[in-house]
Amino acid sequence: MEQILGLITGVLFGFLLQKGEVLRYERQVGFMLLKDMTIIKFMFSAVLVGMVGIYALHGAGVISLSLKATHVAAIVLGGLLFGVGWAIAGYCPGTSVGALAEGRVHAVWAILGMLVGAALYAEVYPVLTNTILSWGNYGKITLPQMLGVSPWLVIIVFIAVGLGMFYWFEKKEL
Repeated sequence: MEQILGLITGVLFGFLLQKGEVLRYERQVGFMLLKDMTIIKFMFSAVLVGMVGIYALHGAGVISLSLKATHVAAIVLGGLLFGVGWAIAGYCPGTSVGALAEGRVHAVWAILGMLVGAALYAEVYPVLTNTILSWGNYGKITLPQMLGVSPWLVIIVFIAVGLGMFYWFEKKEL
């Protein structure tokens, strides 16, 4: 059942990516040049909805949170690698698969690059566990826990910042 729900969620997410026009290479490049914020608006909207949904389901006892440990060095290095790959390929993982599904055959190079990167990561993982993956280990912690506040306060702040950001982007026609 989890796999079927995952498939349905993935197809729905792909549909929304397509409808939001974030699969378009021009949108990807426009974001990299900070001239088109469609992708940020789409993804931040997804993050906000996800935050509310996850904490609402958690509060209702429907789900339990399964946190991964926070490793600062790994997050920074992973983010840099992700950003460089995105800038070079013009696609992130979700948009590359969506673009391929739309018939943009050139997206296959981005997908192959991600698969090669994942394979290389798997090969060097044993070395990384004793180095980069152990630097800056803060354990399983959330931002609300770090701040000592309710998750809902953090969510409200994120929503307020998001709405302000969306307003500013629209005002600047980004």
